Amino acid sequence: MAVAVAAPHPAAIEAARAVVAAGGNAFDAALAAAAALTVAYPHQCSVGGDLVAIVRPAPASSPAGLAGEAVAVLSIGAAAANVDVDALRAAGPRMPFAGPQTVTVPGVVAGWAAIAELGARLPLAELLAPARALAADGVPVSAGLHRAILGRLDDIQADPGLRELLLDDAGQPRDTLVQPQLAATLDAIATNWRSFYRGHLGHRLVAGLNALGSPLSVSDFAAHQAEVTTPLSAAAGDVAWVAAPPPVQGATFLGIVGAGDLLADARRAQVARDALLGDPRTGAVDLDGLLLRAPVSAGADPDGPKPAGDTVAVTAVGDDGSAVTLIQSVFQSFGSGILEPDTGIVLHNRGSSFSLEPDHPGRLAGGVRPPHTLCPTLAIGGDTVLALGCQGGRSQPWILAQVAADAFGSGDPAAVLARPRWIIGAREIDREVPTLLLEPGTPGAAGLEETGRGLGLAVEYTVGPHDDAGHVQMARLSGGVLAAASDPRADGLAAILT
Repeated sequence: MAVAVAAPHPAAIEAARAVVAAGGNAFDAALAAAAALTVAYPHQCSVGGDLVAIVRPAPASSPAGLAGEAVAVLSIGAAAANVDVDALRAAGPRMPFAGPQTVTVPGVVAGWAAIAELGARLPLAELLAPARALAADGVPVSAGLHRAILGRLDDIQADPGLRELLLDDAGQPRDTLVQPQLAATLDAIATNWRSFYRGHLGHRLVAGLNALGSPLSVSDFAAHQAEVTTPLSAAAGDVAWVAAPPPVQGATFLGIVGAGDLLADARRAQVARDALLGDPRTGAVDLDGLLLRAPVSAGADPDGPKPAGDTVAVTAVGDDGSAVTLIQSVFQSFGSGILEPDTGIVLHNRGSSFSLEPDHPGRLAGGVRPPHTLCPTLAIGGDTVLALGCQGGRSQPWILAQVAADAFGSGDPAAVLARPRWIIGAREIDREVPTLLLEPGTPGAAGLEETGRGLGLAVEYTVGPHDDAGHVQMARLSGGVLAAASDPRADGLAAILT
């Protein structure tokens, strides 16, 4: 078995290498890499975050009923059943950006288990073993993690758990992370992953959160289940693109992939998403509007936290046609700014994406999931299958759409991901007004500037490759040949493993 894998940190590739050498497939490789990233990249992901994936079992060996078709896994945690919405509205017009009120039930662990059941060969304990060793023995602090620590230093110093993990006695970033509590947590998950939701591990985590003022309960944790469902799909030429349904913004990507005027369509899609995306549990979601098949009234860009360091993508494709594109996240860098000391878990702040407007589709309510930025995608056509995903917060759809066609084609994957890109946004890219932000050398920059100004966007350039332009990971099988690439904007690595 050979597997192409890409991830934003070398430790993830080494974890994948170990399980493929032990007989694992693309599912095993992706899960081992994802678990390792929760140890090596706590600013971007954690077992205290959420997970969204698109998976495709090998056509000849898929479980009954799947027949090699792609499946969406949405393990997105809900708000507490007894959340006090009125109190949050009284405190301000928007959700807080961090803190205990922004923590929703973490979905990562249930997501791992769901993906494993869909096609992994090895037991979950074996897939988590490399991550457990990293946590116990220590992992060097990468350049990206070091930048993230400096970028949120005040919040880290304010939280006892984060301060102990990340800073030395002089208040400076550590060189190595050693996480014995997290190692013990991973041991418990490996023994019985359900203990995270219905056992001692979940009870300990809830107790720590309650002490900080979170309304989450053991009943909220016990109610969580990963949703395994049919994904959305759209055709661009002879290629079928597949993405996750709401409350994930997969429809936003599908609405613009293959667009003739990508920037104009991306701006329309941005407005549609901000107005329409929500959890189907609160009511019908306007898919036609999200897919740009129906008009949407323009509105102001909502304010939100800058999701720097928010996400990791792992992509894996096997020579048998199996494929996984998996994204897990803590949303803002270091999530809610809370590391629960007893379990060693960094908690996400996905709840900050809820709207406090009572009529918005993404409104806060008990037991409801927040609108989600995660946007993994698979593409299938002819003899090619492509797994594609990225970090990039709310800009993920247009980041992916800029590389989609060439990533699917026969070009050099590394060159495709290194090419300069543009994004649009406002507060989430540290701009006060809606802005088109371009990296130097972006193809067609002059035309993009003209289009952007015509759309009412401010236009700015970065000084070089920029984290806000996303960390794209890709793995591909085409004509029987495996290929993979990891975005040079991250600390990552790609490899063909046997």
